[in-house]
Amino acid sequence: MKPYCVTNPSQPRVSEQARAGTGRLAACKFLLATIAALWLWGTQAMAADGLTTLPSSFQPKETMDRLEAGIKAKGMTVFARIDHAAGAAAAGLPLRPTELLIFGNAKAGTPLMQANQAIGIDLPLKALVYEDAAGKVWLSYNDPRWLAHRHGLGAVAVETVNAMAAALNAAATKATKPP
Repeated sequence: MKPYCVTNPSQPRVSEQARAGTGRLAACKFLLATIAALWLWGTQAMAADGLTTLPSSFQPKETMDRLEAGIKAKGMTVFARIDHAAGAAAAGLPLRPTELLIFGNAKAGTPLMQANQAIGIDLPLKALVYEDAAGKVWLSYNDPRWLAHRHGLGAVAVETVNAMAAALNAAATKATKPP
């Protein structure tokens, strides 16, 4: 069996071998480019797994204010509100409005961590409000059902996770849609 992408530099080539080698080199480059393209496409597709993104009818600050109020109304604790755009500005870098809300409820999250402590990397929950280049405002969050699946929680967590997902969806919908 001849290697197609590897040549032996100690063997001299004749012109016919050179032509065949050039063809093999082109085939190898094409194969590597195809693999790289598929890998990058797969990475992009995976980046959105479990991410719920809703368009907002409001400006970024109002969307985040509405979300924060809705989260608190559902009995969850807001741990932090991080203004990424302010952080970027402090570093002398431009960034469109982008804010992150970190929130949760120990009564809901603790049983999930008792089932699999690794889910603690995804808890407390987070939601991101941002403005895109076209001026459209979006609210994104990881679906709690996807997080439970990611960490293999299974049936033991279904009731809790569904309640978390419903509360988060209701708060996000209320934050992004006019009454």
